[in-house]
Amino acid sequence: MKSSDVVNPSLTTIKYKLTFMSFLQFFVWGAWLTTIGTYCTVGKGWTFGQFGAIFSTLALSSILMPSLIGIIADKWMRAERLYGLLHVLYGSILLLIPNLNFLQKNIAFFADMPEYDVLYWVVFASMICYMPTISLSNSVSYRILNMFKGNVVKDFPSIRVWGTIGFIAAMWTTNLSGSKDNSMQFVIAGITAVLLGVYAFTLPACQPEENSGEKKSFGSMLGLDAFRLFANYKMALFFVFSMLLGAALQLSNMYGDAFLSSFKPGSIVEKYSTIIYSISQFSETAFILTIPFFLKRFGMKKVMLFALIAWVLRYGFFAFGMVPMGSAFIVLSCIVYGMAFDFFLISGSMYIETTTDSRLRSSAQGLFIMMTNGFGAYFGTIASSWIIDQYFTFNDGTTNWHFTWMTFAMYCLIVAILFAVLFKHEHRPEEIGEASH
Repeated sequence: MKSSDVVNPSLTTIKYKLTFMSFLQFFVWGAWLTTIGTYCTVGKGWTFGQFGAIFSTLALSSILMPSLIGIIADKWMRAERLYGLLHVLYGSILLLIPNLNFLQKNIAFFADMPEYDVLYWVVFASMICYMPTISLSNSVSYRILNMFKGNVVKDFPSIRVWGTIGFIAAMWTTNLSGSKDNSMQFVIAGITAVLLGVYAFTLPACQPEENSGEKKSFGSMLGLDAFRLFANYKMALFFVFSMLLGAALQLSNMYGDAFLSSFKPGSIVEKYSTIIYSISQFSETAFILTIPFFLKRFGMKKVMLFALIAWVLRYGFFAFGMVPMGSAFIVLSCIVYGMAFDFFLISGSMYIETTTDSRLRSSAQGLFIMMTNGFGAYFGTIASSWIIDQYFTFNDGTTNWHFTWMTFAMYCLIVAILFAVLFKHEHRPEEIGEASH
Protein backbone atom coordinates (compact mmCIF):
# COMPACT_ATOMS: atom_id res chain seq x y z
CA MET A 1 0.00 0.00 0.00
CA LYS A 2 1.28 3.41 -0.95
CA SER A 3 1.73 5.94 1.82
CA SER A 4 -0.62 8.26 -0.03
CA ASP A 5 -3.36 5.63 0.33
CA VAL A 6 -3.16 5.62 4.13
CA VAL A 7 -6.05 7.49 5.74
CA ASN A 8 -4.96 10.22 8.13
CA PRO A 9 -7.55 10.17 10.96
CA SER A 10 -6.63 13.68 12.07
CA LEU A 11 -7.01 15.04 8.54
CA THR A 12 -10.35 13.26 8.12
CA THR A 13 -11.64 14.78 11.35
CA ILE A 14 -10.45 18.26 10.47
CA LYS A 15 -12.07 18.04 7.03
CA TYR A 16 -15.39 17.30 8.73
CA LYS A 17 -14.91 20.33 10.99
CA LEU A 18 -14.06 22.59 8.06
CA THR A 19 -17.02 21.23 6.11
CA PHE A 20 -19.34 22.14 8.98
CA MET A 21 -17.80 25.61 9.09
CA SER A 22 -18.35 26.05 5.34
CA PHE A 23 -21.97 24.90 5.65
CA LEU A 24 -22.71 27.44 8.39
CA GLN A 25 -20.69 30.22 6.70
CA PHE A 26 -23.24 30.43 3.90
CA PHE A 27 -26.26 29.29 5.92
CA VAL A 28 -26.05 32.50 7.98
CA TRP A 29 -26.11 34.53 4.75
CA GLY A 30 -28.59 32.52 2.72
CA ALA A 31 -31.22 32.80 5.46
CA TRP A 32 -31.91 36.39 4.40
CA LEU A 33 -29.90 37.41 1.30
CA THR A 34 -32.53 36.45 -1.28
CA THR A 35 -35.53 37.33 0.90
CA ILE A 36 -34.57 40.73 2.36
CA GLY A 37 -36.14 42.27 -0.75
CA THR A 38 -39.43 40.56 0.11
CA TYR A 39 -39.09 41.72 3.72
CA CYS A 40 -38.53 45.35 2.66
CA THR A 41 -40.92 45.73 -0.28
CA VAL A 42 -43.69 43.29 0.70
CA GLY A 43 -43.43 43.02 4.48
CA LYS A 44 -42.65 46.70 5.10
CA GLY A 45 -44.07 48.27 1.93
CA TRP A 46 -40.95 50.34 1.24
CA THR A 47 -39.91 51.49 -2.22
CA PHE A 48 -37.24 49.76 -4.28
CA GLY A 49 -35.08 52.86 -3.86
CA GLN A 50 -35.19 52.48 -0.08
CA PHE A 51 -34.49 48.76 -0.36
CA GLY A 52 -31.68 49.39 -2.87
CA ALA A 53 -29.91 51.70 -0.44
CA ILE A 54 -30.07 49.01 2.25
CA PHE A 55 -28.84 46.30 -0.13
CA SER A 56 -25.96 48.50 -1.29
CA THR A 57 -24.32 48.04 2.12
CA LEU A 58 -23.14 44.60 0.93
CA ALA A 59 -21.18 46.19 -1.86
CA LEU A 60 -19.79 49.02 0.27
CA SER A 61 -18.60 46.50 2.85
CA SER A 62 -16.95 44.42 0.11
CA ILE A 63 -14.96 47.49 -0.93
CA LEU A 64 -13.99 48.64 2.55
CA MET A 65 -13.39 45.68 4.81
CA PRO A 66 -11.85 42.43 3.43
CA SER A 67 -8.36 43.86 2.86
CA LEU A 68 -8.24 45.50 6.30
CA ILE A 69 -9.38 42.31 8.04
CA GLY A 70 -6.85 40.32 6.00
CA ILE A 71 -4.04 42.53 7.31
CA ILE A 72 -5.18 41.93 10.91
CA ALA A 73 -5.30 38.16 10.35
CA ASP A 74 -1.90 38.19 8.66
CA LYS A 75 -0.11 40.35 11.23
CA TRP A 76 -1.78 40.60 14.61
CA MET A 77 -4.52 38.10 15.45
CA ARG A 78 -5.10 34.38 15.04
CA ALA A 79 -7.30 33.98 11.96
CA GLU A 80 -9.80 31.52 13.47
CA ARG A 81 -10.32 33.77 16.52
CA LEU A 82 -10.85 36.83 14.33
CA TYR A 83 -13.25 34.79 12.20
CA GLY A 84 -15.18 33.68 15.29
CA LEU A 85 -15.32 37.18 16.75
CA LEU A 86 -16.65 38.64 13.50
CA HIS A 87 -19.43 36.05 13.37
CA VAL A 88 -20.45 36.67 16.98
CA LEU A 89 -20.67 40.39 16.20
CA TYR A 90 -22.49 39.77 12.92
CA GLY A 91 -25.07 37.51 14.55
CA SER A 92 -25.58 39.86 17.49
CA ILE A 93 -26.20 42.81 15.16
CA LEU A 94 -28.71 40.83 13.06
CA LEU A 95 -30.66 40.07 16.24
CA LEU A 96 -31.28 43.81 16.59
CA ILE A 97 -33.43 43.91 13.44
CA PRO A 98 -36.66 42.67 15.10
CA ASN A 99 -36.20 45.55 17.59
CA LEU A 100 -35.76 48.54 15.28
CA ASN A 101 -38.41 50.52 17.17
CA PHE A 102 -36.51 49.93 20.41
CA LEU A 103 -33.39 51.39 18.80
CA GLN A 104 -35.34 54.44 17.65
CA LYS A 105 -36.66 55.06 21.15
CA ASN A 106 -33.52 54.36 23.16
CA ILE A 107 -30.48 55.19 21.03
CA ALA A 108 -29.95 58.90 20.35
CA PHE A 109 -28.30 58.26 16.97
CA PHE A 110 -31.49 56.60 15.67
CA ALA A 111 -34.01 58.88 17.39
CA ASP A 112 -35.23 60.92 14.40
CA MET A 113 -34.61 58.34 11.67
CA PRO A 114 -37.35 56.58 9.69
CA GLU A 115 -37.35 52.83 10.18
CA TYR A 116 -35.72 52.03 6.84
CA ASP A 117 -32.77 54.30 7.68
CA VAL A 118 -32.34 52.47 10.99
CA LEU A 119 -32.33 49.16 9.10
CA TYR A 120 -29.75 50.61 6.69
CA TRP A 121 -27.25 51.27 9.47
CA VAL A 122 -27.92 47.96 11.24
CA VAL A 123 -27.47 45.95 8.03
CA PHE A 124 -24.37 48.01 7.15
CA ALA A 125 -22.83 47.22 10.57
CA SER A 126 -23.61 43.52 10.14
CA MET A 127 -22.08 43.48 6.65
CA ILE A 128 -18.90 45.14 7.88
CA CYS A 129 -18.56 42.09 10.12
CA TYR A 130 -19.75 39.42 7.67
CA MET A 131 -18.28 40.25 4.26
CA PRO A 132 -14.62 39.81 5.37
CA THR A 133 -15.45 36.33 6.70
CA ILE A 134 -16.06 35.01 3.18
CA SER A 135 -12.38 35.29 2.25
CA LEU A 136 -11.28 34.67 5.83
CA SER A 137 -13.09 31.31 5.88
CA ASN A 138 -11.04 30.31 2.82
CA SER A 139 -7.82 31.42 4.49
CA VAL A 140 -8.62 29.48 7.67
CA SER A 141 -9.43 26.35 5.65
CA TYR A 142 -6.23 26.61 3.59
CA ARG A 143 -4.03 27.09 6.66
CA ILE A 144 -5.58 24.26 8.64
CA LEU A 145 -5.47 21.83 5.70
CA ASN A 146 -1.78 22.62 5.26
CA MET A 147 -1.17 22.13 8.99
CA PHE A 148 -2.67 18.65 8.77
CA LYS A 149 -0.81 17.76 5.55
CA GLY A 150 -3.90 17.97 3.39
CA ASN A 151 -4.00 18.70 -0.32
CA VAL A 152 -5.69 22.06 -0.79
CA VAL A 153 -6.45 21.55 -4.50
CA LYS A 154 -7.94 18.11 -3.86
CA ASP A 155 -9.59 18.61 -0.47
CA PHE A 156 -10.93 22.16 -0.51
CA PRO A 157 -13.55 21.91 -3.32
CA SER A 158 -15.38 19.09 -1.51
CA ILE A 159 -15.40 21.29 1.61
CA ARG A 160 -16.50 24.47 -0.17
CA VAL A 161 -19.40 22.85 -2.01
CA TRP A 162 -21.08 22.39 1.37
CA GLY A 163 -21.23 26.16 1.60
CA THR A 164 -23.65 26.18 -1.34
CA ILE A 165 -25.61 23.37 0.31
CA GLY A 166 -25.76 25.46 3.48
CA PHE A 167 -27.09 28.40 1.47
CA ILE A 168 -29.81 26.18 0.01
CA ALA A 169 -30.70 24.78 3.44
CA ALA A 170 -31.04 28.32 4.81
CA MET A 171 -33.34 29.38 1.96
CA TRP A 172 -35.57 26.36 2.59
CA THR A 173 -35.58 27.02 6.34
CA THR A 174 -36.66 30.63 5.82
CA ASN A 175 -39.40 29.65 3.36
CA LEU A 176 -40.83 26.69 5.28
CA SER A 177 -40.82 28.60 8.57
CA GLY A 178 -42.90 31.40 7.00
CA SER A 179 -40.13 33.94 7.55
CA LYS A 180 -39.44 35.32 4.08
CA ASP A 181 -41.42 38.55 4.58
CA ASN A 182 -40.69 39.19 8.26
CA SER A 183 -37.77 39.68 10.63
CA MET A 184 -37.61 36.03 11.72
CA GLN A 185 -35.21 35.40 8.82
CA PHE A 186 -32.65 37.59 10.61
CA VAL A 187 -33.23 35.74 13.88
CA ILE A 188 -32.50 32.43 12.14
CA ALA A 189 -29.30 33.86 10.67
CA GLY A 190 -28.29 35.72 13.84
CA ILE A 191 -28.56 32.82 16.26
CA THR A 192 -26.76 30.48 13.85
CA ALA A 193 -23.99 33.06 13.27
CA VAL A 194 -23.34 33.41 17.01
CA LEU A 195 -23.11 29.61 17.28
CA LEU A 196 -20.72 29.54 14.31
CA GLY A 197 -18.58 32.19 15.99
CA VAL A 198 -18.34 30.12 19.16
CA TYR A 199 -17.63 26.98 17.11
CA ALA A 200 -14.74 28.76 15.32
CA PHE A 201 -12.86 29.03 18.62
CA THR A 202 -12.63 25.21 18.68
CA LEU A 203 -10.65 25.12 15.41
CA PRO A 204 -6.86 24.65 15.38
CA ALA A 205 -4.83 27.80 15.96
CA CYS A 206 -4.00 29.80 12.83
CA GLN A 207 -1.14 31.97 14.01
CA PRO A 208 -0.35 35.23 12.19
CA GLU A 209 2.32 34.87 9.54
CA GLU A 210 5.78 35.87 10.72
CA ASN A 211 7.06 39.07 9.24
CA SER A 212 9.51 38.33 6.46
CA GLY A 213 11.39 41.55 7.18
CA GLU A 214 10.50 42.95 3.78
CA LYS A 215 9.24 46.50 4.05
CA LYS A 216 5.90 47.11 2.38
CA SER A 217 3.96 50.29 1.93
CA PHE A 218 0.47 50.56 3.36
CA GLY A 219 -0.83 50.52 -0.22
CA SER A 220 0.94 47.21 -0.86
CA MET A 221 -0.52 45.73 2.30
CA LEU A 222 -4.01 46.71 1.08
CA GLY A 223 -3.39 45.04 -2.26
CA LEU A 224 -3.41 48.32 -4.17
CA ASP A 225 -0.39 47.26 -6.22
CA ALA A 226 -2.83 45.35 -8.40
CA PHE A 227 -4.25 48.62 -9.70
CA ARG A 228 -1.12 48.83 -11.83
CA LEU A 229 -2.79 46.18 -13.99
CA PHE A 230 -5.12 48.88 -15.32
CA ALA A 231 -2.15 50.13 -17.33
CA ASN A 232 -2.55 46.97 -19.43
CA TYR A 233 -5.43 47.50 -21.89
CA LYS A 234 -6.50 43.86 -21.88
CA MET A 235 -6.55 43.57 -18.08
CA ALA A 236 -8.26 46.95 -17.71
CA LEU A 237 -10.97 45.78 -20.11
CA PHE A 238 -11.36 42.54 -18.16
CA PHE A 239 -11.86 44.42 -14.88
CA VAL A 240 -14.37 46.80 -16.49
CA PHE A 241 -16.43 43.83 -17.68
CA SER A 242 -16.07 42.27 -14.23
CA MET A 243 -17.70 45.38 -12.79
CA LEU A 244 -20.51 45.26 -15.36
CA LEU A 245 -21.04 41.57 -14.56
CA GLY A 246 -21.12 42.37 -10.84
CA ALA A 247 -24.00 44.76 -11.49
CA ALA A 248 -25.96 42.01 -13.28
CA LEU A 249 -25.34 39.55 -10.46
CA GLN A 250 -26.88 41.83 -7.84
CA LEU A 251 -30.11 42.14 -9.82
CA SER A 252 -30.67 38.43 -9.29
CA ASN A 253 -29.97 38.53 -5.56
CA MET A 254 -32.03 41.67 -4.96
CA TYR A 255 -35.26 41.06 -6.80
CA GLY A 256 -35.62 37.33 -7.45
CA ASP A 257 -37.65 36.36 -4.40
CA ALA A 258 -39.64 39.62 -4.38
CA PHE A 259 -40.63 38.86 -7.99
CA LEU A 260 -41.73 35.30 -7.22
CA SER A 261 -43.57 36.50 -4.11
CA SER A 262 -45.65 38.85 -6.30
CA PHE A 263 -47.42 35.90 -7.94
CA LYS A 264 -51.04 35.14 -7.11
CA PRO A 265 -51.37 34.66 -3.32
CA GLY A 266 -51.59 30.99 -2.46
CA SER A 267 -50.06 29.83 -5.76
CA ILE A 268 -47.24 27.31 -5.67
CA VAL A 269 -44.74 29.91 -6.92
CA GLU A 270 -45.76 32.50 -4.32
CA LYS A 271 -45.99 30.05 -1.44
CA TYR A 272 -42.69 28.29 -2.10
CA SER A 273 -40.80 31.08 -3.88
CA THR A 274 -37.56 30.64 -1.93
CA ILE A 275 -37.52 26.87 -2.45
CA ILE A 276 -38.11 27.31 -6.19
CA TYR A 277 -35.42 29.98 -6.27
CA SER A 278 -32.98 27.56 -4.64
CA ILE A 279 -32.92 25.59 -7.90
CA SER A 280 -30.43 28.28 -8.90
CA GLN A 281 -28.03 27.13 -6.17
CA PHE A 282 -28.46 23.46 -7.14
CA SER A 283 -27.61 24.47 -10.70
CA GLU A 284 -24.60 26.42 -9.45
CA THR A 285 -23.31 23.28 -7.71
CA ALA A 286 -23.73 21.19 -10.88
CA PHE A 287 -22.15 23.67 -13.30
CA ILE A 288 -19.02 23.97 -11.16
CA LEU A 289 -18.21 20.38 -12.14
CA THR A 290 -18.46 21.16 -15.88
CA ILE A 291 -16.01 24.07 -15.90
CA PRO A 292 -12.83 22.04 -16.64
CA PHE A 293 -14.50 20.48 -19.72
CA PHE A 294 -15.79 23.79 -21.06
CA LEU A 295 -12.50 25.59 -20.48
CA LYS A 296 -10.55 22.83 -22.21
CA ARG A 297 -12.95 22.66 -25.13
CA PHE A 298 -13.82 26.33 -25.72
CA GLY A 299 -11.28 28.48 -23.87
CA MET A 300 -11.70 31.20 -21.31
CA LYS A 301 -13.14 33.94 -23.51
CA LYS A 302 -15.93 31.76 -24.88
CA VAL A 303 -16.72 30.34 -21.44
CA MET A 304 -17.01 33.84 -20.00
CA LEU A 305 -19.13 34.83 -23.01
CA PHE A 306 -21.38 31.83 -22.33
CA ALA A 307 -21.85 33.23 -18.84
CA LEU A 308 -22.93 36.63 -20.16
CA ILE A 309 -25.37 35.00 -22.60
CA ALA A 310 -26.70 32.91 -19.70
CA TRP A 311 -27.43 36.16 -17.82
CA VAL A 312 -29.49 37.29 -20.83
CA LEU A 313 -31.46 34.04 -20.64
CA ARG A 314 -31.72 34.26 -16.85
CA TYR A 315 -33.60 37.54 -17.01
CA GLY A 316 -35.30 36.84 -20.34
CA PHE A 317 -36.92 33.70 -18.93
CA PHE A 318 -37.97 35.63 -15.81
CA ALA A 319 -39.66 38.22 -18.05
CA PHE A 320 -42.13 35.57 -19.22
CA GLY A 321 -42.61 33.94 -15.83
CA MET A 322 -46.13 35.34 -15.36
CA VAL A 323 -47.61 34.11 -18.65
CA PRO A 324 -49.69 30.89 -18.64
CA MET A 325 -47.34 27.99 -17.91
CA GLY A 326 -44.75 30.61 -17.04
CA SER A 327 -43.46 28.48 -14.15
CA ALA A 328 -41.53 26.48 -16.76
CA PHE A 329 -39.66 29.66 -17.73
CA ILE A 330 -38.91 30.32 -14.07
CA VAL A 331 -37.39 26.86 -13.68
CA LEU A 332 -35.35 27.37 -16.88
CA SER A 333 -34.12 30.70 -15.51
CA CYS A 334 -32.97 29.00 -12.32
CA ILE A 335 -31.19 26.28 -14.30
CA VAL A 336 -29.17 28.68 -16.49
CA TYR A 337 -28.20 30.65 -13.37
CA GLY A 338 -25.51 28.06 -12.58
CA MET A 339 -23.75 28.77 -15.87
CA ALA A 340 -24.26 32.52 -15.50
CA PHE A 341 -22.75 32.61 -12.01
CA ASP A 342 -19.96 30.04 -12.26
CA PHE A 343 -18.64 30.50 -15.78
CA PHE A 344 -17.57 34.11 -15.39
CA LEU A 345 -16.52 34.26 -11.75
CA ILE A 346 -14.52 31.03 -11.67
CA SER A 347 -13.15 31.31 -15.21
CA GLY A 348 -12.31 34.94 -14.51
CA SER A 349 -10.38 33.91 -11.43
CA MET A 350 -8.44 31.37 -13.52
CA TYR A 351 -7.81 34.01 -16.18
CA ILE A 352 -6.14 36.20 -13.57
CA GLU A 353 -4.16 33.22 -12.28
CA THR A 354 -2.72 32.45 -15.73
CA THR A 355 -2.11 35.97 -17.03
CA THR A 356 -0.72 38.01 -14.13
CA ASP A 357 2.70 38.15 -12.49
CA SER A 358 2.90 35.72 -9.55
CA ARG A 359 3.80 38.62 -7.23
CA LEU A 360 0.50 40.32 -8.05
CA ARG A 361 -1.88 37.38 -8.25
CA SER A 362 -3.29 37.58 -4.73
CA SER A 363 -3.82 41.32 -5.05
CA ALA A 364 -5.30 40.87 -8.52
CA GLN A 365 -7.75 38.27 -7.22
CA GLY A 366 -8.76 40.74 -4.51
CA LEU A 367 -9.23 43.44 -7.12
CA PHE A 368 -11.43 41.06 -9.16
CA ILE A 369 -13.70 40.56 -6.14
CA MET A 370 -13.67 44.29 -5.43
CA MET A 371 -14.80 45.06 -8.98
CA THR A 372 -17.59 42.42 -9.01
CA ASN A 373 -18.90 42.30 -5.43
CA GLY A 374 -17.85 45.86 -4.63
CA PHE A 375 -18.06 48.56 -7.28
CA GLY A 376 -20.18 46.57 -9.75
CA ALA A 377 -22.60 45.45 -7.07
CA TYR A 378 -22.92 48.97 -5.67
CA PHE A 379 -23.64 50.67 -8.98
CA GLY A 380 -25.99 47.86 -10.02
CA THR A 381 -27.91 48.12 -6.77
CA ILE A 382 -28.37 51.88 -6.87
CA ALA A 383 -29.10 52.15 -10.60
CA SER A 384 -31.56 49.24 -10.78
CA SER A 385 -33.59 50.34 -7.76
CA TRP A 386 -33.87 53.86 -9.21
CA ILE A 387 -34.93 52.53 -12.62
CA ILE A 388 -37.64 50.31 -11.11
CA ASP A 389 -39.01 53.13 -8.97
CA GLN A 390 -38.97 55.61 -11.86
CA TYR A 391 -40.22 53.50 -14.76
CA PHE A 392 -41.66 50.17 -13.65
CA THR A 393 -43.65 50.86 -10.47
CA PHE A 394 -47.38 51.43 -10.91
CA ASN A 395 -49.41 53.97 -8.92
CA ASP A 396 -50.81 51.18 -6.71
CA GLY A 397 -47.26 50.17 -5.69
CA THR A 398 -47.09 47.00 -7.81
CA THR A 399 -44.21 46.36 -10.20
CA ASN A 400 -44.20 45.75 -13.95
CA TRP A 401 -41.90 42.77 -13.67
CA HIS A 402 -42.08 41.83 -17.37
CA PHE A 403 -40.47 45.06 -18.56
CA THR A 404 -38.15 45.15 -15.55
CA TRP A 405 -36.63 41.78 -16.44
CA MET A 406 -36.60 42.60 -20.16
CA THR A 407 -34.61 45.76 -19.40
CA PHE A 408 -32.11 43.76 -17.35
CA ALA A 409 -31.88 41.14 -20.13
CA MET A 410 -31.15 43.87 -22.70
CA TYR A 411 -28.44 45.29 -20.44
CA CYS A 412 -26.76 41.87 -20.25
CA LEU A 413 -27.09 41.42 -24.02
CA ILE A 414 -25.31 44.73 -24.67
CA VAL A 415 -22.54 43.76 -22.24
CA ALA A 416 -22.19 40.34 -23.94
CA ILE A 417 -21.91 41.90 -27.42
CA LEU A 418 -19.33 44.43 -26.25
CA PHE A 419 -17.34 41.65 -24.54
CA ALA A 420 -17.38 39.48 -27.68
CA VAL A 421 -16.17 42.37 -29.85
CA LEU A 422 -13.68 44.12 -27.57
CA PHE A 423 -12.10 41.42 -25.40
CA LYS A 424 -9.34 39.50 -27.15
CA HIS A 425 -7.97 36.27 -25.75
CA GLU A 426 -6.30 33.42 -27.60
CA HIS A 427 -7.46 30.00 -26.46
CA ARG A 428 -4.68 27.74 -25.17
CA PRO A 429 -5.96 24.25 -24.18
CA GLU A 430 -3.18 23.91 -21.61
CA GLU A 431 -4.34 26.99 -19.62
CA ILE A 432 -6.74 24.96 -17.51
CA GLY A 433 -3.81 22.80 -16.45
CA GLU A 434 -1.72 25.86 -15.61
CA ALA A 435 -4.53 27.27 -13.48
CA SER A 436 -4.54 24.22 -11.27
CA HIS A 437 -0.94 24.67 -10.17
